[in-house]
Amino acid sequence: MARSNLAEAYNGSTEADVSGLEYPIPRISIAAFCEGADLTSAMQSAAADRRLSRAHVEIHKGGAREAARHFAQHPTPDLLLVETQNGGDGVLSELDELAQVCDEKTKAIIIGRTNDVQLYRQLIRSGISEYLLAPIAPLEVIEAISGFYADRASAPLGKLVVFAGARGGAGSSTLAHNFAWSVANTLKIHTAIIDLDLAFGTVGLNFNQEPSPGIAEALAAPDRIDEVLLERLLLKCGEHLSLLTAPVSLEQGNDFESEAIETLIDRARVMAPCVVVDLPHVWNAWTRNILLHADEIVIVATPDLATLRNCKSLLQSTKSRRTNDSPPKVIINQVGVPKRKEVPLKDFATTVGQEPELVLNFDPPLFGLAANNGQMLGEVQPKSRAAEAMRQLARTVTGRQTKSAAKGGGFSLSFLGLKSG
Repeated sequence: MARSNLAEAYNGSTEADVSGLEYPIPRISIAAFCEGADLTSAMQSAAADRRLSRAHVEIHKGGAREAARHFAQHPTPDLLLVETQNGGDGVLSELDELAQVCDEKTKAIIIGRTNDVQLYRQLIRSGISEYLLAPIAPLEVIEAISGFYADRASAPLGKLVVFAGARGGAGSSTLAHNFAWSVANTLKIHTAIIDLDLAFGTVGLNFNQEPSPGIAEALAAPDRIDEVLLERLLLKCGEHLSLLTAPVSLEQGNDFESEAIETLIDRARVMAPCVVVDLPHVWNAWTRNILLHADEIVIVATPDLATLRNCKSLLQSTKSRRTNDSPPKVIINQVGVPKRKEVPLKDFATTVGQEPELVLNFDPPLFGLAANNGQMLGEVQPKSRAAEAMRQLARTVTGRQTKSAAKGGGFSLSFLGLKSG
């Protein structure tokens, strides 16, 4: 069975770019001294963001002089953000006081309100790492911090796309696999699928591959997880797609530590521009953690009352904790099952508070044929409505929209409920 050389493909590929690639922010200490309420609010939002989850952030009132008084008695952090209302010589005077008590290795970002190129040059010459013009948004703060700690010689973190079912049997796994296949085969982006349903995972079946016990062994000893191990575990399934299959064993539980799952996913994101996680329908510490740290979340629902309730709960939970991210995308699947009482799509959208990204009709012949053959929808019927919907979802999530879509005249499948570009 072919193994993957995914890391080599990622580093050497001209197609490695995926919208949203980011460099990780390490476990650093950050202190922010804010004079205005707007910066305080921005820093509070940034500190709560998933991208800064590994950093320790402290937010203080006051500017450079308050920072100087504070650090005269306390150790300086790895990174210091200081707001100043002054300009010109006033800023430089404040920074002179601060320099007397700060460690030379501390990086510093000054946030001011003077738009002056000469001042910027003076600050950079004096050892300031960056000067940002207020007001600033939380993501601007995060981007500036990320820029200091990015190792540009290594690959950035690939985009993490997590598929979660609002109920068991909603078809989340099937759509996750078809989405990943479309990203790999239509857009030629190197993609890895991680199947975290160790007992009942279907990625092996859907791609006609044998299950592997390796992922369970790796999670049991997270200190062993590295790129070399992952290269051995990943199964190559085409030129741009690799699979990390579940062992499909009832002897294995799902009670792993969040840190072990996080390590596994982080290593995979270094090796592939796009990582798709097929999340099992369970709710515990590590499933919640994966959802909160994903770049994109896709919730798959069916038009029934219980799923409507679960979908609304998932949306509320993730949105409240991901204020700087786009909301999860909702797919309503299996619409039109004969003799089943369904929640009308309009009522579903109103209740959960957003329109579905796409709506897929109940089509057992197509999905059943693909499942029985161990093939994807795009292989069985490439011109089918569902296959085209998966291709469009792949373009949307990866930022690879067609030119017509980018101009607002985008692809539309009104009969599926797919949103126009």
